Amino acid sequence: MFEINIEPDLKLREIQMSDSAFIFSIIDRDREYLREWLPFVDDTRMVEDTENFIKSVLAGPADRIETVYVIIYENQPAGLIGYRNTDRANHKTELGYWIAKDLQGKGIVTKACKALINFAFEIFNMNRIQICVSIDNHKSKAIPLRLGFKFEGIQRAGEYLNDHFTNLEIYSMLRSEWAHQSENNETL
Repeated sequence: MFEINIEPDLKLREIQMSDSAFIFSIIDRDREYLREWLPFVDDTRMVEDTENFIKSVLAGPADRIETVYVIIYENQPAGLIGYRNTDRANHKTELGYWIAKDLQGKGIVTKACKALINFAFEIFNMNRIQICVSIDNHKSKAIPLRLGFKFEGIQRAGEYLNDHFTNLEIYSMLRSEWAHQSENNETL
């Protein structure tokens, strides 16, 4: 089981089947809060739904980059973060994330993103990482802005969210930009 240690009380661990009950309990507890921005919440009605999601993640090829990590904060699962829509031929991927309602505003997701950005550029040899967020999800879009991502534009009706389409803001970071920021210590 692979882990990325970020701070003494914060780490990322590859998701495993034994996480299903706890992850489902967070989704179920924070259902109204999470469903505002996450289309999968309404389809996650039982722990078996979370188990099926984890099975689909684990069934991918061994050399995949579509890895999902459990965010572990103070020794408890706090949410998920991972790579998605990876295009190895063009060296690009996307980050997706969510966190429990009561853990917002602590910098947890920003630090988790920073760790996965470093990993994607250094280990997976990616050249581009993007983050897509609903135009009205101000808390989520603060993360790519805080990390120095560039706003690229709006993907109209980019995601079906429960009962309507929502426009997505697209933010990106290139390897060269990230390296420059790291050299100049411009981010966290």
